Formats: sequence, C-alpha cells, structure tokens
Amino acid sequence: MNTTIQENRTWSTTHRISAEDKTAMSAMRVIVEPHKGRLQGTGARVPFDAIMERVAAPPGVTYEAATVGGVSGWWCRPEDPKSGEAILHVHGGWFNWGSAQAFRHLVGHMAARIGVAAFVPDYRLAPEHPFPAASEDVRATYFGLVERGYSKIAVMGDSAGGNLALGLLVYLSANSPSGTVAPVGAVVLSPVTDLALTGASWETRASADPYFLRSQAAELVRSYLGGHDPADPLASPLYGKLAGLPPIRVHVGDDEVLLDDSLRYVERAVAAGVDARVDVWEGMPHGFPFGIGMLAASKEALDEIGRFLADRLNLVKLG
Repeated sequence: MNTTIQENRTWSTTHRISAEDKTAMSAMRVIVEPHKGRLQGTGARVPFDAIMERVAAPPGVTYEAATVGGVSGWWCRPEDPKSGEAILHVHGGWFNWGSAQAFRHLVGHMAARIGVAAFVPDYRLAPEHPFPAASEDVRATYFGLVERGYSKIAVMGDSAGGNLALGLLVYLSANSPSGTVAPVGAVVLSPVTDLALTGASWETRASADPYFLRSQAAELVRSYLGGHDPADPLASPLYGKLAGLPPIRVHVGDDEVLLDDSLRYVERAVAAGVDARVDVWEGMPHGFPFGIGMLAASKEALDEIGRFLADRLNLVKLG
C-alpha cells in the first residue's frame, strides 16, 4: 500500500511507491526503455493504439460507438448509469495519435467507479488537422452532451487530452452563453500544459522518464501547432486566465518529463483562486493509471479520482 506525504505546498501531495510497485516498474523499464522516443509521426498510431488496448476491461461496462455534437466516439456505460450525468474524457496521444476505441477500457474503469456514462470523442488528429481542430471538436462534443440533456458533466483528459480538457474549461468560463451547463469539475492525468516545453522536468526527469525524449515531443508539437505560437493560451493552458474555473485535480508521475507541466499549472490555478490540487506518484511514469490490475498505484489513483468526481456530481445542485 502506498503512503502519502503532504508537502509544504498545500496544493500538492506525494504518494510513496510500494515495494511491489517498485519491483513491477523495474521489470517494465527493462521492456520499454530500449524503445524510448521511437514513436514518431502518423506511423505510430497503430502501435500506440495497440498499447492502449492492453488496459484490462472493467466488468459490467458496455461500449457503443456513437456521435455526439457531430463528433464520433465511444460511450462507456456502466450498469444502470445515473440519469442526466456524464463524463467527457479527452484521450491522449500527443495530438497525433490515439482513438476513442483504444482508450475505452481506461474510461470504462472511471464510468464503473462513479456509476455514470462516459463519452470519449475521436477528435481530429494532427498533422492532417492541426490546431485548433481538436479543441473545436472537444467543444462541439461538450455542447452536444448538453443538447442531449446532460445537466451534470465532469471533464477528464490524459496527456494531450488533458491539455484539451483544461482548454475547454477556460473556453467555457469565458465564452459560454447564458444558461450553458458548467462542468462540475475536472480531472487530468499528466496533462501537457506548456507546448513551449519550458518545464524544468524536461531536464531533471530526462533520464527517469522511460518513454519520451524532448526532441520527439518537440516534433509532435510542431506537427500539431502547424506554425502557431506555442505560448498562445488557447494552445497551452498554462498561460491562460484560470480564475473562475471549476475544481480541478491533477495526477502525475514523479518519473516523467511532464511533471512540471502539472506542478506549474496547479500552482498558477491555486494563485488564481481555483480549487486545484496535484497528486504526485513516486516512481511512476507517464500514463501509469493505465496499469490498472498490475500496479497498486494505478488502482489507488483511479479510486481517488472516482471519489472526487462522485463527490462533485453529488454536491453540485442545479437551478
């Protein structure tokens, strides 16, 4: 069982790695580190989806291909889902890879924990559809959920999907017409918040991260931005106006180059008056919640996320 340590930063908690997870991570590193940085370009889509498809399917969840707001994707439905409540999960893949189908099992775990149906949109990918196509699709999906009668919506996202999810919060806070349903809260996993790649952890975690190289990420970001300014707040949530956003929870591994993307974002959000917190998981790499069934930290993180979102959905009163 992991232990938690409250840091001096009141908005950050570190979870110590268990002996069992340390052993499992050591074995995993032997397998993945020889391939570090090799996923490149559109040719990586098939192997990336194959990796995501390995997530163990949760029991009692059914999946259905559908279209919401004109955007195709997948519904993940637990048994007897609560009426009028939904999760919008935006998948990761560095804006160039990933699919709703490949991510459905991870999202199914959250749907099952909360008892709420979740939709994963297949937003348009770069380089065929550069910025801001993905953001536009995520917004269309959200408004599509509202049009379908969902009155309580929680937003989730991982990695690049975390970027898009946080961008959606800012957009809704600044641009929503009167009467639009506001998200009850958001959870993001290892979000990419700074497309300028200025976080110190690109250096301090360069050796610890078993997956990504800065040169690899820079090329994927260039593919997505298509010449757009990486410091534009519409592209990089770190630089946006964060005041007025709903409660946000961030989970990130301590052994990943994107660590500072999470820490700096939450620090700025808290300074802006947002109810935001970050959980840092010792010894964990990018996307560690996908290790559900293999890592104790994965289950603990998903359980914490489930409790937070269930509380938000229960606490928020309409009207």
